[in-house]
Amino acid sequence: MDHSKIRVLIVDDSAVVRQTLAYVLAQDPEIEVTGTAGDPYAAAEKIAEQIPDVITLDIEMPRMDGLTFLRKVMTQHPIPVVICSSLAEEGTQSGLEALENGAVEIVTKPRLGVRQFLEDSRTTLCDAVKAAAGARLRRPGPRRVVEPKLTADAVLAPAAGGGAMAKTTEKVVMIGASTGGTEALKTLLEALPADTPGIAIVQHMPELFTRAFAARLDGSCAITVKEAESGDTVLRGRALIAPGNHHLLLQRSGARYYVEVREGPLVCRHRPSVDVLFRSAARYAGPNAVGVILTGMGDDGARGMLEMKEAGAKTIAQDEATCVVFGMPKEAIKLNSVDKVMPLEAIAGAILSATR
Repeated sequence: MDHSKIRVLIVDDSAVVRQTLAYVLAQDPEIEVTGTAGDPYAAAEKIAEQIPDVITLDIEMPRMDGLTFLRKVMTQHPIPVVICSSLAEEGTQSGLEALENGAVEIVTKPRLGVRQFLEDSRTTLCDAVKAAAGARLRRPGPRRVVEPKLTADAVLAPAAGGGAMAKTTEKVVMIGASTGGTEALKTLLEALPADTPGIAIVQHMPELFTRAFAARLDGSCAITVKEAESGDTVLRGRALIAPGNHHLLLQRSGARYYVEVREGPLVCRHRPSVDVLFRSAARYAGPNAVGVILTGMGDDGARGMLEMKEAGAKTIAQDEATCVVFGMPKEAIKLNSVDKVMPLEAIAGAILSATR
């Protein structure tokens, strides 16, 4: 056994899925599949023999469902978990419950054509496992930064200048997050008052999940939270969340800020991309914007935040101690694109101070 590799236990009731996941993950030189299990009871026996670094877990299984098993793992012996499940639209609540109960990432798989999907999603699956391993704070070591395939140029060309208004009284807040971001966003948005300046958010999350995620936040926050639609005005007291698998851009018409939901290629291997949102804010809001980068793996958002700062925006990054994965904030800090680095619990106050 190579202890330098990330050891993965695959838990799924489908033999085809177990075999395909094992094959796909084993192709990555940083990952070693140490076992597979057809249900949580078999998985518990495997864990007793050898504790893995990461578990991939289906939700719908016999004898014990994945959510129950996840809760037991997190309360008895916390191990980073990646949910890999066939979740149709009506099942997104289960996925959100999994994130709330400690799952690090979710990879959705279709009910049909699973083998081909898993093979085609090799990069997504391997990156999810590495993000989960990086979230385990007692596993020190260098974190892998995802090398971007494309920059924000693929969706929005760099500004030629002059797009943003001069400083005005109305401000907008741009937030980017990835691994660990669902709970970080919940903490941040619940701390904001009802008259907070308008917010636009990119959270790396699968398609179909963002609407349910927004609805859940809407029920617990003083501000309104909704999944963004093209043309939505960025209003005081409202947060707009980028829909999964679509980029979100800030636009301006006179003094009115609104959002555009756009298709396009992956940027920094993501769609939606934080870099795309931040670049659009640099262009159209300039000094009227505040940029916030939260927990997440990789470097999406770092270059866009630098563009925001250079355009006069105030920029904030979550600190390492409160991040699940200190990847995206770390890369933004390295580029000198961050004005303030602070604990998650302090960011709501900093946003309010910066937008007064």
